[in-house]
Amino acid sequence: MTSKPSPRQTLRRVLAGNELLAAPGGYDGITARMIEQAGFDALYMTGAGVSASRGFPDFGLLTLTEMAQAAGVVAQSVSIPVIADADTGYGNELNVTRTIREYERAGVAGLHIEDQVAPKRCGHLDGKEIVSREDFEAKIRAAVAARTDPDFVIIARTDARAVVGLDEAISRANAALRAGADMAFVEAAQSMEELAEIPRRVKGPCLLNIVRGGKTPDLSLDVAQQLGYKLAILPSLLIGSVVDACDRTLRGLQETRKPPVSANATPVAERFRRFGADEWNALRTRFRADTGEAKS
Repeated sequence: MTSKPSPRQTLRRVLAGNELLAAPGGYDGITARMIEQAGFDALYMTGAGVSASRGFPDFGLLTLTEMAQAAGVVAQSVSIPVIADADTGYGNELNVTRTIREYERAGVAGLHIEDQVAPKRCGHLDGKEIVSREDFEAKIRAAVAARTDPDFVIIARTDARAVVGLDEAISRANAALRAGADMAFVEAAQSMEELAEIPRRVKGPCLLNIVRGGKTPDLSLDVAQQLGYKLAILPSLLIGSVVDACDRTLRGLQETRKPPVSANATPVAERFRRFGADEWNALRTRFRADTGEAKS
């Protein structure tokens, strides 16, 4: 009997195929389960979303412990592969080594580490700073050496485009691939021409970050695939929708002094079912058989 492939093996297989893998951004158990239930084959744990869920902007204010804990919550909530944001690796090569160990232990299928100076900031904000290429390569080599599961995917992200230009960003991406990274992530391309140029010049699979209201032009997943990208993450897709929906609902309550009507609302029991109520309810009686023996 063949064993079921792990999420990491599944991610490797999908990335080796011809289709673009789309990974919407989740940041907690609710958004993770909703992404899986919507039929997506992978999800991206967004650092911006995790930061916002704890009341902070995406300025690199969360620690490795907080991010690894969030990664564990997301990974344990779903069966699909989780690709996680690991910011700068939270320090030098020593810290990167621990980051890989903690994220592997959390159950994610892969992560990305970037070349920003800590504390970092969202890749689509101005004012970023980057470390030297040598420091970046050392971090990637440390990450590759630290993983214990060869199927764990290591993605090298460079924010050099906004600081020193596209040519250096592409050079850093290729250097990271030579250092052992499995995929390159050139952040914040600023035109369709740049978006097309990156997968042509990067000598390995490329990740595209589609950010609502960011510096990169809006494009469809079909166009991203045509350009040659292998993975598209959409970190702001749900957090942006959640903020908008909460604003509308709360504003309506303030204006009307009435909570939303229940006529078209999802019943409470159905909401709980989407988060595993059936499985947990089955445990209520499983161990209380009429014979007094536990059911098998």
